[in-house]
Amino acid sequence: MSTQSNAVTGAGRIRVAILFGGRSSEHAVSCVTAAGVLGAIDKTKYDVVPIGIAKSGQWVLAGNEVAGWSLTAGTLPEVLAGDRTVSLAHLGGDHQLVVTEPSSVPEELGSVDVVFPLLHGPWGEDGTIQGLLELSDTRYVGAGVLASAIGMDKHFMKVVFEAAGLTVGPYVAVTDRDWTVSPDRVRERVAALGFPVFVKPARAGSSMGISKVDSLDGLDAAIEEAREHDLKLVIEAGIVGREIEIAVLEGRGSDAPRVSLPGEIAMVDGAHHQFYDFEAKYVQGGAVNLSCPADMPEADIARVREQAAMAFDAVGAEGLSRVDFFYTAAGDLIINEINTMPGFTPSSMYPQMWAASGLSYPELIDELLQLALTRKTGLR
Repeated sequence: MSTQSNAVTGAGRIRVAILFGGRSSEHAVSCVTAAGVLGAIDKTKYDVVPIGIAKSGQWVLAGNEVAGWSLTAGTLPEVLAGDRTVSLAHLGGDHQLVVTEPSSVPEELGSVDVVFPLLHGPWGEDGTIQGLLELSDTRYVGAGVLASAIGMDKHFMKVVFEAAGLTVGPYVAVTDRDWTVSPDRVRERVAALGFPVFVKPARAGSSMGISKVDSLDGLDAAIEEAREHDLKLVIEAGIVGREIEIAVLEGRGSDAPRVSLPGEIAMVDGAHHQFYDFEAKYVQGGAVNLSCPADMPEADIARVREQAAMAFDAVGAEGLSRVDFFYTAAGDLIINEINTMPGFTPSSMYPQMWAASGLSYPELIDELLQLALTRKTGLR
């Protein structure tokens, strides 16, 4: 990044490129997240440039009207491709936004100080966009390449957690070759876990493609549904316990990660959901109760907060992460996953937990941008 950027000289507002949309099945969720940030970011401090990524992968200049990217009844927002393509180029020591269209001279839109990638799922949350930004020494919000990749892959995430001394529930990883060549062996391994099990795409989020399976009879269909999102799967033994979440925020300088009060998800009686799926999260209002702080003994609150920070450090996360646990009646904590770009609308658990811990949504956005602006580029 140029040493002459607004972020360093203090001249004018800090210019933020907000990236959203993307090629994954979580495209609409990313748009909803962008609507939340666009509505709350301090525009007296930040000059915001919304950049949408169409499902084709094209970058386009997007509107900054919150309503255009919000989730409405029966409609999922979508970034549409167009004739004008946006790219981020390293020109003259600055990170310039350049717009190109057929038969026209490229148009420079000025430099960018920091990028806020609000992308969920593959090709956005998995280290790919982070690698692109690293190549151009562009500062950005959130985890780096390796942490993003580990946080996206539920299999290797569990391997890292186990190595860090965290408790992981029983599971089976299933590759495309496993299912194609030896489906009976896969069924045997899953049956050994006991039922129910949860069949999940290894590299997807927002509960996309996840099914609860109560017997072998439903296993094949659940596997095929998950394979529509990812050919690699993780099949987990069902765990009886409360779902506890912690929001983690990178510390300033060499400070330790900051952790919120724990939050809890509970399905509302009569909501017709077996677990916290996509519809419960984003479509059906009132399907879940989100409470923070969770009703837990003080000693267990301290323990789950400590383990959330351990998980953040284990994957090498930066910026933000949400860490999810199962909390059993016996008081055991079993880590479920880390999400390096969690749901980030004002009603999402991550901002809600920080709000309950004393940091408002606009303040949280500001803090994440400030962390990114002060972070070194390159190896760190």
